[in-house]
Amino acid sequence: MKALKICLALLALTTGIARAQFTKAELQISGLTCALCAKATQNTLKDLPFITEVKPDFMRNVFVITFKNDATVNLDQISKAVHDAGFFISFLKTTVNFDKLKVIGNRFSYGPDTYQVINGADKPLNGETVLTVVDKGFAPRYVTKKYLITSAETAPANSGRTYHLVI
Repeated sequence: MKALKICLALLALTTGIARAQFTKAELQISGLTCALCAKATQNTLKDLPFITEVKPDFMRNVFVITFKNDATVNLDQISKAVHDAGFFISFLKTTVNFDKLKVIGNRFSYGPDTYQVINGADKPLNGETVLTVVDKGFAPRYVTKKYLITSAETAPANSGRTYHLVI
């Protein structure tokens, strides 16, 4: 009976934690000219500790990334892996599960980082939602300029970095 009470208490504590869950991503990389480049980049990404699987989709020229459920996703590590390989990110679209997540002013926290949805004022952030990262290093310069000029920067809620996203 005591073990059952402890299990129920632990279950209640873990279901009460509200945090964003990055489930998957689509990553388009520019500069890949051959299959060896694509395979090397795929292996580099798969070596990141929070990635379960990386599948190339050559029809759309993207990598489909699946994230581990129990690990915190670090977008900067993805960007660094691609740039260290000598390539550039054309876009990074992430799927975020907003169930049980507290979103205040189109801003949410995940791990040490803060995420600001720039154009989300009239769009609901619930369930699984695809968001595109528009910060430098994750999108072409013209995309970054387009969205970050209109973005009003405020202090991050956490000690980490602030990422800017669009729906």
